[in-house]
Amino acid sequence: MMGGMAGLEGMEQPRPRSDPAAARWGIPGADRKRAPAPRGPAPAAVDLVGDPTLGEVRLPSRPQSAGIARRLTAAVLLRQWSLTPQLAEHAVLLVSELVGNAVRHTGARTFGLRMLRRRGWIRIEVRDPSRGLPCLMPVQAMDTSGRGLFLVDGLSDRWGVDLLPRGKTTWFEMRIADR
Repeated sequence: MMGGMAGLEGMEQPRPRSDPAAARWGIPGADRKRAPAPRGPAPAAVDLVGDPTLGEVRLPSRPQSAGIARRLTAAVLLRQWSLTPQLAEHAVLLVSELVGNAVRHTGARTFGLRMLRRRGWIRIEVRDPSRGLPCLMPVQAMDTSGRGLFLVDGLSDRWGVDLLPRGKTTWFEMRIADR
C-alpha cells in the first residue's frame, strides 16, 4: 500500500523521466515535498488534488474541473509564490480558458495541470490526450465563444502548443517581478 493521501494515489501521474520543459525550468526535487499545510479551516485545493508545482496534477475532464483548476492556480500564485493579485487574476482566467478547451474539445477522460516557476517567469501547462491543435480564430465583437486564445495571446507574454507522442501540452508563460 502506498503512503500519502488515501484514495487519491491515481490522481497524480509520475513525470516522464526525460522532460525537456522540466529540465529547462529546473523543477525542484524532493526538497520541497513537505510544505507546511496552509492555515485555515477549509482544506485548500492543493491538499485535495495535489500540488501542481511538484508534478502534473490529473483532473477529470468535466466542466467542474475548471473551478478546481482556477482555485489551484490562485492558491499557488498567491500563497506559495506570493505574486500580485492582478497577475494571479490573469493567470486564473487563462487557466480557465485552456481547461475549458481541453474539456470541451478533446473528448478526453482526464487532463493534466502543471505550474512551473523560474527566475522572472511562471509557466502553466494543460496537457490532454488529443493531438487536435487549438487555433486562433477571428472573433467578432459579439462572439461569446472562441475568444479564449485571444485572451491567452493578449494576457500572456508567450504561449504555445507542444505536440506529444500521445496528445499535446498547451502552455502560457508570464513575466513576473522577482522581489
